[in-house]
Amino acid sequence: MRSIEQIELDGKRVFVRVDFNVPLRGGVVTDSTRIEAALPTIRYAIDHGAKVIVASHLGRPKGAPDARYGMGPVRDSLETALGRSVKLAPDCVGAETEGLASALGRGEVLLLENLRFHAGEERNDETFSRALAALADVYVNDAFGTAHRAHASTVGMTRFVPVRVAGFLLQRECAYLGKVLAAPDRPLVAILGGAKVSDKITVIRALLSRVDGLLIGGAMAYTFLRAQGRATGTSLVEPEHVPLASELLQGAAERGIELVLPSDHVVAVDATPGRPTSVVSDIPADRMGLDIGPQTVARFANALRAAATIFWNGPLGMFEVAPFDAGTVAIANAVADSKAVSIVGGGDSVAAVMRSGRAAEITHISTGGGASLEFLEGEPLPGLVALED
Repeated sequence: MRSIEQIELDGKRVFVRVDFNVPLRGGVVTDSTRIEAALPTIRYAIDHGAKVIVASHLGRPKGAPDARYGMGPVRDSLETALGRSVKLAPDCVGAETEGLASALGRGEVLLLENLRFHAGEERNDETFSRALAALADVYVNDAFGTAHRAHASTVGMTRFVPVRVAGFLLQRECAYLGKVLAAPDRPLVAILGGAKVSDKITVIRALLSRVDGLLIGGAMAYTFLRAQGRATGTSLVEPEHVPLASELLQGAAERGIELVLPSDHVVAVDATPGRPTSVVSDIPADRMGLDIGPQTVARFANALRAAATIFWNGPLGMFEVAPFDAGTVAIANAVADSKAVSIVGGGDSVAAVMRSGRAAEITHISTGGGASLEFLEGEPLPGLVALED
């Protein structure tokens, strides 16, 4: 892939595909992390005389305009972050939008309306791809979070724009995740959480051939514990994947990889806020595991202290409901305390790092949860393949 630094931008219409799929509440962006992550690329284009056209999806509007997912709040947040005016197009394609793009002066910025207001975006429709390409002289992909999707704005339009390059965020993501794949500082320890083993089968298999240690938490851990014959009470278990969990445990043992599962659990009757909780080693039949316990936090933290590279994806408990976020936040602090190269990806694990106030101590916070997992599986990502020179 070529970099945005390798091409001439002055006076060119530069289409920057970003990932501004940010959370909203009351018409206001509540977390601008993804917007801030794309600023270096946008500012570079502005400073080099480009006419900057910024495009993103937001939410799941199902291929038609939906006022709940309009880009107005994103424009406001981007203006604040950039410290300059940002125009908002009424659509992402069409004659009026083309006119606004053509009328841009050097260093001006136009934000397109939600790409997913058109069904052609997710279908990678050629007509829609050509309409997007008509806006641009240069295509820049800085949306790693969507690089695993073959959509019109990540793949289709690149065939019809003469110059296509990577932005700074995309390059940074590839550099750090590529190092995990190719030549990590060792020991390499991975932390995987989340609800289901089925969501992460492929990445677990891929990591078992690369890591020195694997820490598993979240609801997915209970399927592994069931495979060991441990009591799981009413915790979320995927019975159909218990044999697979046994196979993965055996594979780790055969490779000499330390696969660490929770040894104590914060349990309750259910996840309703205010329910009485307790910490147990063996989960009673009428209780469910909702977070890792203090003993497990200490064991995980000890494994992280010895690591030279850490990769973390997924929460270690029901993070969205207090007090079941405590284990995830404690591990966020342990990752920040580590001297290792640390890479954190996935919405809740990133949120835990932010909540801990230690984000600046993490080497790299990935903007792409699903994309980072597919990258580590070793499969080509369509959005990256489309940029190959």
